[in-house]
Amino acid sequence: MLTQPITPCLWFDNQAEEAANFYVSIFKNSKLGAVSRYGKGFEKMGKNEGDVMVVAFEINGQKYTALNGGPIFKFNESVSLQVFCDTQEDIDYYWDNLVKDGGQESQCGWLKDKFGLSWQIIPSILPQLMSDPDRAQKVTQAFMQMKKFDIEKLKNA
Repeated sequence: MLTQPITPCLWFDNQAEEAANFYVSIFKNSKLGAVSRYGKGFEKMGKNEGDVMVVAFEINGQKYTALNGGPIFKFNESVSLQVFCDTQEDIDYYWDNLVKDGGQESQCGWLKDKFGLSWQIIPSILPQLMSDPDRAQKVTQAFMQMKKFDIEKLKNA
């Protein structure tokens, strides 16, 4: 029985297993699932028999698929994964771990991990702050100056 009707599939060149292990190591309540491998006949795609094709994994109960599809497609900022954090310590933890080993910081809570996947590390309180018409513009001006979000600066805006 299908319990999650939509599962994001992340396309990698040949780093699907490494990426799944990386994400599972960062997020609590996460686990690796089944690994399937290429059979014969995929040499034209640069895949040998026994190479990892697909890795299933979960982050906090959300299922993902990591696919080694080759170098044809790359991640870009048009799609990102959002991580809502209740504390500054959580923001710091996810930010620091996702940018380590070659990731890139960006603006307004965005970053790219070492595989090029975009993430938004967001304070859980941000939607509430943005829904207040008297504060939304000040909050927006404050976070436009930030790379990693600072909860106290947003609250004080």
